[in-house]
Amino acid sequence: MKKYIVKHFHLLFIIFCVCITPIQAQSTKENHSDSIRLSLLTCAPGQEIYSLFGHTAIRYENFTQHIDAVFNYGIFSFNTPNFILRFTLGETDYQLGVSSYEQFAAEYNYYGRSVWQQTLNLNIEEKKRLIELLETNYRPENRVYRYNFFYDNCATRPRDQIEKAIIGKLIYPEDMKDDQTGKSFRDIIHQYTKGHPWDRFGIDLCIGSKADKPINRRLMMFAPFYVKDFFSKTIILDRHNNKRPLIELEEKIITQDNTTSDSSLSITPLQASLLLFILITALTIYGIRCKKNFWGADIILFSIAGIAGCILIFLAIFSSHPAVSPNYLLFIFHPLHLLLLPWVIKQVKKKRRSIYLMLNCGVLTLFILLWWFIPQKIDLAVLPLALCLLVRSTSNLILTYKKD
Repeated sequence: MKKYIVKHFHLLFIIFCVCITPIQAQSTKENHSDSIRLSLLTCAPGQEIYSLFGHTAIRYENFTQHIDAVFNYGIFSFNTPNFILRFTLGETDYQLGVSSYEQFAAEYNYYGRSVWQQTLNLNIEEKKRLIELLETNYRPENRVYRYNFFYDNCATRPRDQIEKAIIGKLIYPEDMKDDQTGKSFRDIIHQYTKGHPWDRFGIDLCIGSKADKPINRRLMMFAPFYVKDFFSKTIILDRHNNKRPLIELEEKIITQDNTTSDSSLSITPLQASLLLFILITALTIYGIRCKKNFWGADIILFSIAGIAGCILIFLAIFSSHPAVSPNYLLFIFHPLHLLLLPWVIKQVKKKRRSIYLMLNCGVLTLFILLWWFIPQKIDLAVLPLALCLLVRSTSNLILTYKKD
């Protein structure tokens, strides 16, 4: 009887060991997958023009291997040869960089920018796929890419990699292809340049009427916080039609005071252009009364307008930046102001009527009268500038008028 019990005890022990081994292996595998966390980081805007829209990155944490890295698609250098020219032409190259989270956090703490973390609710295979995609992107032959502000930037690249890693599909909260959103690229630019009037004014001058066309929600995700907001409401539908939220946990991991500096004490573009218009008008009235042309003021005013026109026409013809053409501001600021200026001044000094100034008066008058019908949102600060050019053109025509 004793031998029978011992024999069966040994048999039960062997069966137990055989059964427990795959359970332990499965548990180890699950613990290993649980030790990896992938998150989307969204960073608050900064004060520099290139950081006004915030930033997006992907955080990779491997707790068993003590890895805490950030994959950042927004690396560029001002020291790149011909950086300004290349940026103007839309030929700026960005690259994927990898840094430790400690270094990343120290930078954003230093600049006083908050960071939000959204933990991605991925399964084992999806985590593996996303890590492989990031590692492939980081290869020397892949890490550099041609940056496009609206269509391919540091926010759209992380979104695209996460979408590729999903086994199944993402169900966004709304129709991402519907362009009846009431939003345009310019609207979103205005949203993020609030409190930075001169940056907004400069961007408004450079982008044309295409920036005012309604865009769909997917295109809105060129701005990092739109990616964050849409991801927070997105569902993963797997191959078995099971649903789970894309974001498992959302938290603010770096907290800073991100209130923008008050620009109320500094002069705005509208205030500056109104002041210029008042000065030009006063000078013109005085000149008409004294029968003086003050052509020195015309040289300054028309030269600035001509230089601005050269920049706009260069962008319209040569730049691959999206939405810079057509630009209706070329009716106000154009290279002819600069090219014909010597001839115009010569005519004015000799008291001869300038045909160019007559045409300029007509174009400016029509532009101002049709202001609200132009299919492009134009900064109101442009109106006093257009009036300055109109006042000076009219003044010169009045002073060179001769009765038959």
